[in-house]
Amino acid sequence: MHDTLYNREILRLAAEGGGATRLAAPMGSAVKVSPVCGSRVTADVVLDPAGVVVDHGQEVRACALGQAAATLVARGITGQDRAALAAARAELAGWLAGGADEPAWPGFAVFAPARPHRARHASILLAFDAAIAAVDAARVNA
Repeated sequence: MHDTLYNREILRLAAEGGGATRLAAPMGSAVKVSPVCGSRVTADVVLDPAGVVVDHGQEVRACALGQAAATLVARGITGQDRAALAAARAELAGWLAGGADEPAWPGFAVFAPARPHRARHASILLAFDAAIAAVDAARVNA
């Protein structure tokens, strides 16, 4: 994998925008801000009756790492329920902290150079945090 923290693939993912459009009528929304760097992700979701994400939107004001992670979350969130999102977030957090197994969520191995930079982990996890909180809000509003 790449050695540079802000490598070409991370910058490409960040530039992609990660579904940077808010939903007009979300069932649930949440804003999460990283206390370390001030990165901010606002996530919107629509759930089906079983609690599965059928639509997702977000607004991302974050560093390249946070933007890239938001792109990857946006690519895979449709079809996931809260338990799957929480499991993916926990797996990613464990891997970033030094766990051996790469995250199963596609694409997150690109963050291997960030593993020794603990202060950057919150930015990478922020899109998951916002999405999970939006799902929680949708479940309360249902």
